[in-house]
Amino acid sequence: MTVAGKRAVAEADVVLADHLGPFHLAEEAAREGAELIDVSKLPYGKQVSQDKINELIVSHASQGKHVVRLKGGDPFIFGRGFEEAEACAQAGIPYTVIPGVTSATSAPALAGLSLTHRGLVHEVTIISGHLPPGHPKSLVRWDVVAQMRGSLVLIMAVKNAPAIAAELIRCGRSPQVAVAAIESASTPQQRVSHTTLGTLASDGGA
Repeated sequence: MTVAGKRAVAEADVVLADHLGPFHLAEEAAREGAELIDVSKLPYGKQVSQDKINELIVSHASQGKHVVRLKGGDPFIFGRGFEEAEACAQAGIPYTVIPGVTSATSAPALAGLSLTHRGLVHEVTIISGHLPPGHPKSLVRWDVVAQMRGSLVLIMAVKNAPAIAAELIRCGRSPQVAVAAIESASTPQQRVSHTTLGTLASDGGA
C-alpha cells in the first residue's frame, strides 16, 4: 500500500477491499469505527459481482460517507478501476484515483528480474492472460505479440499459460525463450519458477 493509499484508508468511513488489496492491510490502516466490506472475487470461491461493487460504492457515497475502494496494484491496469470511476461519474459523485504499484512491474523486480536492459530490451508489453488464444472475446493479437522483441508480462495467465506459450511458438517465438512464473509476489509464500517457452507449452513447466 502506498503512503497516499494508507492515508486515504485511515480517513475513510467505508472501505471496500478484496483479497488483492489485501483486506488485512485495510483492517490495519482503517480508523476505529470505519466499516470494512469484503468484496473479493476469488477464483472458484467467493464472488462479488462488479455491478454489486459499483452499487455499494455509489450507495455509501450518496449517503455522504467518505468511501475508499482499496484495490491491489494499479486500479487501471486490469483492475476494472475505470468501471468503478465511471459508475461514480454517472452518479455525480466526485472521486480521486490514487495509483498503486502494478504487479506487472513490481513482481519481476521482487524476483530479481529486469524487464528492460540498456542495449538489449527496449520494449515491455503487459497482456491479460485471462482468456486463451482463439477465445471469441479475446482482443489479443498473439501473432503480433510473438514478433515483439521485448519482455512480455502476462497477468492472470496461470490457467492458460501452456496454451499461450504454444500459440506464441506457433506464431514464431523461439521455444528457447526464457520464462519465469512468479507466485504470491511480495509475500512470505513468494515462489519463482524458471522454464522455457517450449517446456511450458509441452507440459506446463514447473
